[in-house]
Amino acid sequence: MDGVIVDTNPFHKKAIDQFCAKYGFRLTEDELRFRIYGRTNKDWITNLFGALTPRQLEHYANEKEQLFRHLYEPHIKPVEGLIELLEQLSAADVPCAIATSAPAANVDFVLKHIPIRKYFTVILDERSVTHGKPHPEIYLSTARALGLPGRQCVVFEDSLSGVESARAAGCKVIGITTTHAAAELKETDLAVSNFTGLTVAGIKCLVQGL
Repeated sequence: MDGVIVDTNPFHKKAIDQFCAKYGFRLTEDELRFRIYGRTNKDWITNLFGALTPRQLEHYANEKEQLFRHLYEPHIKPVEGLIELLEQLSAADVPCAIATSAPAANVDFVLKHIPIRKYFTVILDERSVTHGKPHPEIYLSTARALGLPGRQCVVFEDSLSGVESARAAGCKVIGITTTHAAAELKETDLAVSNFTGLTVAGIKCLVQGL
């Protein structure tokens, strides 16, 4: 979801910067890109603070996500070309899913402001994640929920850990360059700046290796 359906990472970065500054942490751009983006709150928050009780972790995660939603709400919009591609996929009866390590509150927040829930037969959020990316669990679970093997699925990803996760699940991967440049997404099957120009036929060819 983050960095794919909506280009949220600049606002997550602002929220993380403000959150970390409050608690005395200063993260470099590389630390954000390689240690935080695409990972669960449980993973990156405990990387900062060390061992936490479940209650402490929930408190910190809720604080950061509430800050993110406050910062992003005036700016929320879909990544260019998303709605058009979803319309094409729906017309072709291609099942679609949202697979994210984001909390349910953020998923509901995005889908409240961008009314695209109807296009997705499966929506999995952090409640379905025991092992965060780059572990393949989220994409294995999503493929299973769709009733498809990973090799018949295409994942849209913006993060390096997400690309690794999707690859490990056996999926084809289209990289969206909202977070990383195309050169950094070299492990994808295709890298694009947004959804404009993508077609159902083109995606099927990617799956079939044509």
